[in-house]
Amino acid sequence: WASAIRVAALDCMEEKNQAVCHDYDIHFYPTFRYFKAFTKEFTTGENFKGPDRELRTVRQTMIDFLQNHTEGRRPPACPPLDPIQPSDVLALLDHRGSHYVAIVFENNSSYLGREVILDLIPYESIVVVRALDGDKAFLERLGVSSVPSCYLIYPNGSHGLINVGKPLRAFFSSYLKSLPDVRKKSLSLPEKPNKEENSEVVVWREFDKSKLYTADLESGLHFLLRVELAAHKSLAGAELKTLKDFVTVLAKLFPGRPPVRKLLETLQEWLASLPLDRIPYNAVLDLVNNKMRISGIFLTNHIKWVGCQGSRAELRGYPCSLWKLFHTLTVEASTHPDALVGTGFEDDPQAVLQTMRRYIHTFFGCKECGEHFEEMAKESMDSVKTPDQAILWLWKKHNVVNGRLAGHLSEDPRFPKLQWPTPDLCPACHEEIKGLASWDEGHVLTFLKQHYNRDNLLDTYSADQADSGEGGTLARGEEEEKRLTPPEMPHGDRDAQSVRPPSALGPRPALPDSLHHSLDVKLQNLDGPGAHKEVGGAAPFLGVDFSSLDMSLCVVLYVASSLFLMVMYFFFRVRSRRWKVKHHHPAV
Repeated sequence: WASAIRVAALDCMEEKNQAVCHDYDIHFYPTFRYFKAFTKEFTTGENFKGPDRELRTVRQTMIDFLQNHTEGRRPPACPPLDPIQPSDVLALLDHRGSHYVAIVFENNSSYLGREVILDLIPYESIVVVRALDGDKAFLERLGVSSVPSCYLIYPNGSHGLINVGKPLRAFFSSYLKSLPDVRKKSLSLPEKPNKEENSEVVVWREFDKSKLYTADLESGLHFLLRVELAAHKSLAGAELKTLKDFVTVLAKLFPGRPPVRKLLETLQEWLASLPLDRIPYNAVLDLVNNKMRISGIFLTNHIKWVGCQGSRAELRGYPCSLWKLFHTLTVEASTHPDALVGTGFEDDPQAVLQTMRRYIHTFFGCKECGEHFEEMAKESMDSVKTPDQAILWLWKKHNVVNGRLAGHLSEDPRFPKLQWPTPDLCPACHEEIKGLASWDEGHVLTFLKQHYNRDNLLDTYSADQADSGEGGTLARGEEEEKRLTPPEMPHGDRDAQSVRPPSALGPRPALPDSLHHSLDVKLQNLDGPGAHKEVGGAAPFLGVDFSSLDMSLCVVLYVASSLFLMVMYFFFRVRSRRWKVKHHHPAV
């Protein structure tokens, strides 16, 4: 069908495609868009509308889309798809020419005739049309007793029904393609890019599966804040409330490095101070991207998976990092119960789960995944009464998902979906009762609290602030990367070509004055006397990275110098007075 309707796929998870997916307003995956022939001005296309996403439904919707073109704007290679009238059939019966004519009789709801018509586009010496079964008497004259049926008119003028094993599309198409003198045309279609030329070297990073990696959590945050949420041009109502609550939980519980925690805290305070019920997401992006150069905040602007890397670019990655983030937040809420004090979530053991649930339902790109998670939440999330139960609830549901996706096309063969933790990670978690494998939930809880604890977080491979620009220095651990392509790890298929929209789209919408004012006030507060206060760990100051120890030494030296100067001042002051008394001569 390629000469009538081209089919292409664009992977929105790849960084090089994210700008295109944003401009075309793609929120969820998979999203189907249709673009009419001869479209000259930029358009985001027509959304797929169908009861499901089965292959047959998508194919039939493509046919409807083709058929909805007006006569003058239909693709030139696409033959007419509307049914012909009985009078036209009679005219064809008198046909003599150099080609075959096949008439597919079917009912009004059938797509078989149109599918056969499109199947035969690349073939010459044959024309395929379709007719409906409305006139029963006419069908009887032709000997058509059931539909679908195919009536064939030969070049010499003879005609009659064809006999196929089953009245299916494949049988009809195959029979017609095999007729004498029916052969493929020489079609000129755009050449597909050479995969070998575009293949990229896979950068494999060695990692310890018993550890968590900051790079995974921060890469997930980068994708969440700059890609997934950025698909929404503005946020209002329930969407804005979901974002505020989710950022609040992140700001209070995220266990990462100080510059990232400070960014989340800044974002949370700014969102909480907004008087508006609707904001353009550009304003959030400006803060996340630190366009105002606020000291001490930073979040990597590129993806670098470590524990979440897959054998191909499209496997694992962001969904894996999101699971790790959610597990970490439930553990932090349990081990640091005072962290949520003052947020309105302090007495709610389901706070993290419910916030996570609303985020997945509202923003997560995989719509089907969100629906499955919502079903699990409705079943049993209300049974969670303590923070420890929240940890175990999420662990159980993650294993349910692993069981459902085992063997699925999305499964990475190098990292199969298993019930977790595996015996090699936690032998005490597994036991047998009457010969049946079961979990020791007490040991599982202990393991989860240890595995997702901030003390188990490694900064290896994490991006430094110098890495955010072009040509930055290598990140910590980057020198350990091994550029290799294991036999079981084929190159990712990175062929998707970014078709960028025309410049007529113009710049992004300007921010409202009230929002600018709110942002300016926030930035002024951040640039005030307390702007450079250390939050623990390394933070940039005057272009140099000072640690907490460096700052402490500076303070100690400053105080010591001040005390020394004061002592010397009083010493010479007293000595001066004594000298004056000793050499004083009263006047006579």
